[in-house]
Amino acid sequence: MSLCVEECDQVHIDDVSSDDNGQDLSTYNFGADGFHAAATSANLCLATGVRGGVDWMRKLAFRYRRVKEIYTTYKNNVGGLLGPAKREAWLQLRAEIEALTDSWLTLALKALTLIHSRSNCVNILVTTTQLIPALAKVLLYGLGIVFPIENIYSATKIGKESCFERVIQRFGRKVVYIVVGDGVEEEQGSKKHNMPFWRISSHSDLMALHHALDLEYL
Repeated sequence: MSLCVEECDQVHIDDVSSDDNGQDLSTYNFGADGFHAAATSANLCLATGVRGGVDWMRKLAFRYRRVKEIYTTYKNNVGGLLGPAKREAWLQLRAEIEALTDSWLTLALKALTLIHSRSNCVNILVTTTQLIPALAKVLLYGLGIVFPIENIYSATKIGKESCFERVIQRFGRKVVYIVVGDGVEEEQGSKKHNMPFWRISSHSDLMALHHALDLEYL
């Protein structure tokens, strides 16, 4: 099922939830509700049924609700979403990627799992990838269990610094934020908000991060 939401990308999964009227979607036909034609139109008028209109925004909200349901259902079992054949092909590809990257994903997942296991800590992902493709990648790489969907932000439209500001607005200023990354943008954003920055540019950096977490230095 194609939900056609990439061209209407948001920063956060709940950004259009206020336009959702709570309608039962169990029999809703996403492919025949006219959303795709409006979404690909250059017309930005606010008339009903046109991109940006009330009806259009409600249909967009339905799609984001469905994406959230799919993510929550399959965050621990992406194979169930892919089906047997695609699951085996993807597991094989992931194994090859792990071999070529010297188990980079496994190392990262160890650190993320440690953080997730703490009752007073959360993992937050801020990515330059559009939200919907980012959610798909998180599921495919088996990271759904350590990144709740509400903790994933896309910086495609507003930049990472603005995403950091949104995170601070949500969790407040009385908590400790540690930014982990390898890019200039996140380092600059962390400095602006006085957040410690842990640079990851090699396996040794990942291993050091896991070691610091394991010993509760972080």
